[in-house]
Amino acid sequence: MTQSTGDATGLNPEDRKIITLARSARARNGVPEGAAVRDETGRTYVAGTVELASLKLSALRTAVAMAVASGATSLEAAAVVTAESGASDEDRAAVRDLGGPGTPVLVAGPDGTLTATVTAG
Repeated sequence: MTQSTGDATGLNPEDRKIITLARSARARNGVPEGAAVRDETGRTYVAGTVELASLKLSALRTAVAMAVASGATSLEAAAVVTAESGASDEDRAAVRDLGGPGTPVLVAGPDGTLTATVTAG
């Protein structure tokens, strides 16, 4: 797992876009996390944390599941907006299952500031 920190200004526009989408999902739904993933064709899938009595999924695992359910066969990148310090091992595993170990996972704080970039590996 590689990790770096810094602001989002050095990101390409597509990576900034998925951070913005993830942040919007978090704010709109009032959930602890928002996430977005970009598939191999450039399509994006956005989700928030799911917490039901019988089902609990992180935002990132939900976004990966939405991509799979929509026919995505790979991921180019993933982003999660959270107050936590990073992406969990389970979240990175879901990204790795679809995108491979080198898929970047962008972690941003609630204000959208990039706090870390890790690989799914």
